[in-house]
Amino acid sequence: MGYFVTVEPGVKVFIEDINPKGNKTILFIHGWPLNHNQFEYQFNFLPKLGYRCIGMDWRGYGNSDKPFDGYGFDRLADDLRMVIEALQLKNITLAGHSTGGAISIRYMARYQGYGVSKLVLIDAASPLSVPKEFTNKIIEETNNDRPKMLQDQTGIFFFQYNSVPKSEWFFLMGLQAANWSTSAIMVTLRDENVYNDLGQIEVPTLIIHGIHDKVVPFTQAQETNKLIKNSQLVPFQYSGHCPFLEERDRFNQLLSSFA
Repeated sequence: MGYFVTVEPGVKVFIEDINPKGNKTILFIHGWPLNHNQFEYQFNFLPKLGYRCIGMDWRGYGNSDKPFDGYGFDRLADDLRMVIEALQLKNITLAGHSTGGAISIRYMARYQGYGVSKLVLIDAASPLSVPKEFTNKIIEETNNDRPKMLQDQTGIFFFQYNSVPKSEWFFLMGLQAANWSTSAIMVTLRDENVYNDLGQIEVPTLIIHGIHDKVVPFTQAQETNKLIKNSQLVPFQYSGHCPFLEERDRFNQLLSSFA
């Protein structure tokens, strides 16, 4: 079931709500430059176990409105708060991938984990900023040839072989974002970080990270693990940046047992 939630005047974000009557709720926050559809292999499995799965497209991405501004971590965390409040969510598991992980971390610190009882960080962009050499290159490529940039990034995200159609599916998700929001998130990743937020997280936290991740190195997951109390790091031996796709069966079992 798809619908929209207004997060500020004139800005609505898209929500995919699967199995609304489920016993437990997992709210998924996608990564850059994607949208909620990246979790389709969780959405087709977890509801069978009784989970309510909610996918949210950030502003600027997927089916959500695409304003020209509002792409800092604080505003994106505020959007998340508006969704949790509008849906009256309580005792949920919040699962964030990559930049979505950083947004989830900022949310937990900014709102004292309101409505969240467990946190899952999937190859999260934490704890440090992304190097300027990388982000500035992505910004320049986005402004000059965004389709080629997206195609190049698709290759970097994976450790295992991807079929051409699957890569195309991934690539097309990136194209659904606006050009300006695609580059604005890179500015945020370059100029902001969540280092100081990590010590404020109180809920049980599961950190899932591919050891072959070329986007967020595994060493950063180890550092995040040290900085979050009551956190557990699970390495995925055959994954790059997308263990929810590359080792989806193991990922689904682990998530369902934790949530």
